[in-house]
Amino acid sequence: MQPRVGVIMGSKSDWPVMEHAVNMLTRLGVAYETRVVSAHRTPDLMFEYAKTAAERGIEVIIAGAGGAAHLPGMVASQTPVPVLGVPVESKALKGMDSLLSIAQMPGGVAVGTLAIGKAGATNAGLLAAQIIGTHDSEIRRAVEAFRTEQTQNVLDNPDPSAE
Repeated sequence: MQPRVGVIMGSKSDWPVMEHAVNMLTRLGVAYETRVVSAHRTPDLMFEYAKTAAERGIEVIIAGAGGAAHLPGMVASQTPVPVLGVPVESKALKGMDSLLSIAQMPGGVAVGTLAIGKAGATNAGLLAAQIIGTHDSEIRRAVEAFRTEQTQNVLDNPDPSAE
């Protein structure tokens, strides 16, 4: 299947977080590709990836980065494709540095910023599917089914002390 979402990260060490985006995309039937694309160590690769994303059929890019977290913003500056930024927790500042770096984009360069870590990566996968679902009814139905399942799980298990 032709990848519709690019899941990129600044380092291989970001994978334990970013795999949660991939898990959600898989669950919802959205084709994706994964790559390590470092803003600092491979800037030429990063620019090439961003500049060619749309022509390669990528509809959404999920970019995870820690620390200075320049990857999502730099990619967004080079592509018309929506970029969703996932702050990866850093040791020094627990991901707050990443969150602020991704969220504080200058006007005119948009990056949708998600929560720090696993929840942010999971929701980035879900949000990417929702974006694609605006023009793909099969993906939209998969998102709706996921939400229905979540609701039913809560309704089926209303008493946490019963478990």
